[in-house]
Amino acid sequence: MSPQGSPRRSREGTPEGFHTYGQAQFENVEAMVEALQKLITAQAEVEPPVNRKMENQGPADADGVLTPHNDALVISLIVHDTNVKLVLIDPGSSVNIILLRVLCETQAEVKVIPKVHTLSGFDNSSVLTKEEVTLTTFAEGVVKGTKSQVADMKMAYNMILGRLWIHKMDVVPSTLHQVIKFPSPWGICQIHGDQHTTRAINYVADTSTRNEGK
Repeated sequence: MSPQGSPRRSREGTPEGFHTYGQAQFENVEAMVEALQKLITAQAEVEPPVNRKMENQGPADADGVLTPHNDALVISLIVHDTNVKLVLIDPGSSVNIILLRVLCETQAEVKVIPKVHTLSGFDNSSVLTKEEVTLTTFAEGVVKGTKSQVADMKMAYNMILGRLWIHKMDVVPSTLHQVIKFPSPWGICQIHGDQHTTRAINYVADTSTRNEGK
């Protein structure tokens, strides 16, 4: 204490033992952090992110789409450090699934952890997966850690992204317009589906079914 009874001050004029942020002074770091958190929350409430509004899909979104169609929504996506094609966007799936073969191609086997999971179909059939992996997906600059069940089976798609990824990304998918839209720090981004690849898969599947029936 100084002779006048006031707190001793540093050369910068701040009382010793106090912390400053701008012109404000705080008795301890916790008080300063709490004040900053309140300030950030207040700014977020009065200054919402710019250009983050998701618009409804419209006729313009159907430009380039082959119509009429009944195609699934299949995209390409960077997973780990690999451009993975034949990625099915499936709001009907509660989990994400990646083929073991594709996982090996990404060279991310070290990330696999043993975990048993039962996948049930609409006909009550079930498939048992024994491994789980969390890989990073890169969608137009938006990076998310994506937990997936590892499946060692034959499947038309290399990866299935279900509601876990869709909700985490705030994705609005449209099979009709063959596009997914999602917010990013730079505005609304979109990835278009690959109808030609989807139709090629369906053609092979239809041909196989017809051959089996002969």
